Amino acid sequence: MRVTSTDVVPRETGSGGLVGTTLITALAPATWGTTYLVTSELLPPGHPMFAALTRSLPMGLLALVITRRLPTGDWWWKAMVLGALNIGLFFSLLFVTAERLPGGVAATVGSVQPAIVALLAWGVLRERLSIWRLGWGLAGVVGVGLVVLGPAASLDGVGLLAGLAGAASMATGVTLSKKWGRPTDVGPTAYAGWLLTAGGLWLLPAVVMIEGVPDTVGAGAVGGYAWLAIVGGLVAYILWFRGIGRLPVTATALLGLLSPVVATVLGVVVLDERFTGAQMAGIAVTLSALVAGQFQPRRRAGAPARRIALRAG
Repeated sequence: MRVTSTDVVPRETGSGGLVGTTLITALAPATWGTTYLVTSELLPPGHPMFAALTRSLPMGLLALVITRRLPTGDWWWKAMVLGALNIGLFFSLLFVTAERLPGGVAATVGSVQPAIVALLAWGVLRERLSIWRLGWGLAGVVGVGLVVLGPAASLDGVGLLAGLAGAASMATGVTLSKKWGRPTDVGPTAYAGWLLTAGGLWLLPAVVMIEGVPDTVGAGAVGGYAWLAIVGGLVAYILWFRGIGRLPVTATALLGLLSPVVATVLGVVVLDERFTGAQMAGIAVTLSALVAGQFQPRRRAGAPARRIALRAG
């Protein structure tokens, strides 16, 4: 069976349905914002890719067992591509970025993803290029930079390239997820299971050959891995891929700006860190970009177009 972007679950109609879907989808990046706290406080150090593997492969296989649905036809290779872009390749590049750059710089580089998605939506999905959402995507980069960058932030060429490549990988995965949709008879749990399993299979060789497994895993680490796998893995990706199918792709990508904001707020609440004036301003800018990017100003009758009406090709 050949599936196109039109063979997807219909999106909700009306502003109420879209607002509800947006809020539910936002739970995914908000949950991902807990990753830094869980990793730094509970997990064994030096094994980020093992954490990514436990977050993806076991939960993906569990979803396959629960739903008893496997890909058919060209969805075998599509699932492998989307699993690599959204999870396997993305986490691998994120690992390189985390090793070469301070966390604040890595988060700022990663926040360019919504702007990349806006351009890919024009080039791949043939959507009109929205200057409104592209502009707010760039504003989000500035906001995240104010939130997480410190005066001692240093740069590394390899780390910067890996961070940009990781953002581009995730952005491409989000865009292709929107383009290909999912089969009408396949629910979001089965779909997330396909991609989590595929992403985990991409990560497995790297963990076996490069990183290995932790020598000891205490009770706290078990709880941390369980949180990342169940809530930050299976549940979050079900909500995320469900939202991609029902919301504008660039607006969905902007929700990812929640992750560094949540991580910063948790640092204040749990680790007794302190907000600076720049961080407060950054949170305001980031949240403004996230909310404003969910809307597209309507053009009044007879008024000049506010969006670039170019199409790719």
